[in-house]
Amino acid sequence: MSVIFGVNPVLEALRGERRPVERIAIATGVRIARFDELVKAARAAGVPVARQPSEALDRAAGTRNHQGVVAVVGSAAYAELDTVIARMADCKLVVLLDGVEDPHNLGAILRTAECAGAAGVVVPARGQVGLTETVAKTSAGALEHIPVARVTNLVQAMETLKQAGAWVAGLDGGADTAYTAYDFDGPTALVFGGEGRGLRRLVRERCDVLLAVPMYGAVTSLNVSVTVGVVLFEARRRMRGR
Repeated sequence: MSVIFGVNPVLEALRGERRPVERIAIATGVRIARFDELVKAARAAGVPVARQPSEALDRAAGTRNHQGVVAVVGSAAYAELDTVIARMADCKLVVLLDGVEDPHNLGAILRTAECAGAAGVVVPARGQVGLTETVAKTSAGALEHIPVARVTNLVQAMETLKQAGAWVAGLDGGADTAYTAYDFDGPTALVFGGEGRGLRRLVRERCDVLLAVPMYGAVTSLNVSVTVGVVLFEARRRMRGR
């Protein structure tokens, strides 16, 4: 079991199907945003709601920044790669991460990918942060909806996506082609490197194409979660225009 907190993450957990909500605690005497909506969703899901002192919620959440709402939920489960591939029929974009280690970055990426309607996110089993509660909190509820597939070998997963009809595009600062010049005309798996090191050599070599986000200032790179947002929504815009 795990603990999540905050109004929006708890609401999304109630609405999602990724992990069951066991029980919810609401702080006594605290005005809760969207209180009626929260209680209605809990009743519809058959989840018990109890009033508890704020101090009890502080201890359960490990912080006072819980907005007066704490829930006990089952641990987040990883999806199968086949699940992500099946979803490509509706959304032709998949996000692959080559070793993102910061849970805040992963949470922000999951939020962006879910908002963009991506089919799913694929991560390696090693050298990658897991689906922690920090990730869940930072994702603002997205973790409850978007499938995250964990694979033993990211390169093999890339080959599997190719066989399923996806074109694999890696984001690399040294690439000659800007992402704005690329024609996203079919199923595309976008591969993003980890903080600092970027794409590993073998991953880079197995990409069908390498794309860059042009830099115009003194700083030569973007945070990986920002890069995902910039590229993913441009790809989505191009695809929706067809």
